[in-house]
Amino acid sequence: MDEEYDVIVLGTGLKECILSGLLSVDGLKVLHMDRNDYYGGESASLNLIQLWKRFRGADTPPASLGSSRDYNVDMIPKFMMANGVLVRVLIHTDVTKYLSFKAVDGGFVYNKQKVHKVPATDMEALKSPLMGIFEKRRARKFFIYVQDYNESDPKTHEGLDLTRVTTKELIAKYGLDDNTIDFIGHALALHRDDRYLNEPAIDTVKRMKLYAESLARFQGGSPYIYPLYGLGELPQAFARLSAVYGGTYMLNKPECKVEFDDGGKVIGVTSEGETAKCKKVVCDPSYLPGKVRKVGKVARAIAIMSHPIPNTIDSHSVQVILPQKQLGRKSDMYLFCCSYSHNVAPKGKFIAFVSTEAETDNPQVELKPGIDLLGPVDEIFFENYDRYEPVNEPSLDNCFISASYDATTHFESTVTDVLNMYTMITGKNLDLSVDLSAASAAEE
Repeated sequence: MDEEYDVIVLGTGLKECILSGLLSVDGLKVLHMDRNDYYGGESASLNLIQLWKRFRGADTPPASLGSSRDYNVDMIPKFMMANGVLVRVLIHTDVTKYLSFKAVDGGFVYNKQKVHKVPATDMEALKSPLMGIFEKRRARKFFIYVQDYNESDPKTHEGLDLTRVTTKELIAKYGLDDNTIDFIGHALALHRDDRYLNEPAIDTVKRMKLYAESLARFQGGSPYIYPLYGLGELPQAFARLSAVYGGTYMLNKPECKVEFDDGGKVIGVTSEGETAKCKKVVCDPSYLPGKVRKVGKVARAIAIMSHPIPNTIDSHSVQVILPQKQLGRKSDMYLFCCSYSHNVAPKGKFIAFVSTEAETDNPQVELKPGIDLLGPVDEIFFENYDRYEPVNEPSLDNCFISASYDATTHFESTVTDVLNMYTMITGKNLDLSVDLSAASAAEE
């Protein structure tokens, strides 16, 4: 391996594959290695036999569940905002030509021990059973303010500087009660905890606008889309993109030891006695354990069912958010369900996930409120994994390490991490001002 690469990417998780695609398009010479013999790393999709092997060891799945290859079970299940940053990245890179998407049926929120459709517009707010009649009027006024708000038009600001006013102060102006604030903050603005209330309101308003714009994009029951055959398609699509632009891929490479010079700067990666030279390394936390710290733990249950999640209008694909306050917790819980309608299970089968940030030493018990919403399950699996984030200084060692995937079931935090890494590596921002109306990013 005498060649020198601009960047060596280690691991084929979704974040690493997106970066390798973007950097290849930019003309950088990229070598992409993985110790596994499959794409996707932590974010792989498994068939039924792989799922059984991972969670049940030697057992074989029961025949009643159908054919193994009809299953594509995501290990990091997440939906995409139809108007969100990941979709813009897909369109910007033209990766959409390798993928087919379908809208997700519904977005729901857990409130007072019941599951409700998330109202996202002033009209939906008026119909929602989440609020009483007077509260509906107040909420409608707030939604209209958010819909009309335009950052560059002070006339729409009603005298408020949202970069200074906190979300709590903005909401107080409309007199909304705690239950309403709960679903706005967690199910519409997709905040993971209540810290946002004391932060500038501009972020929450932008997040609410993204939700409404995404909802309007396909006139579906939710703002989310999801690839047919599951998320495992995404890393492979970006790997194809990288290859088209000259990126080199090597799977099944054991060890992948990052080498440094005397000054602590990366100089290459060694595998099987050969060293590939490079200027920069991009990797997930497992490749450089000495440069990351543990920041939390995700608890997750994966269920195979023969019915949709009850009280979700028979939705074949759905997200339910359980805000922390409703459960007496510090962080939200997420319920994700997909089915044969997205080609991730055989006909009549549904795959549901319940995930949250673990807060105790007994994560299985913590997941109970979400699992209780599923109804009868055919099979259920539990897993926990530690979350890591980098503690190194990339400008000193040229190592760019992604953070572990969080418990959320949407992609907004994941893409932010990727774009920040892209900017650190290239010194520029990715221009994502694409015309979404002209791009057919999804199939109706």
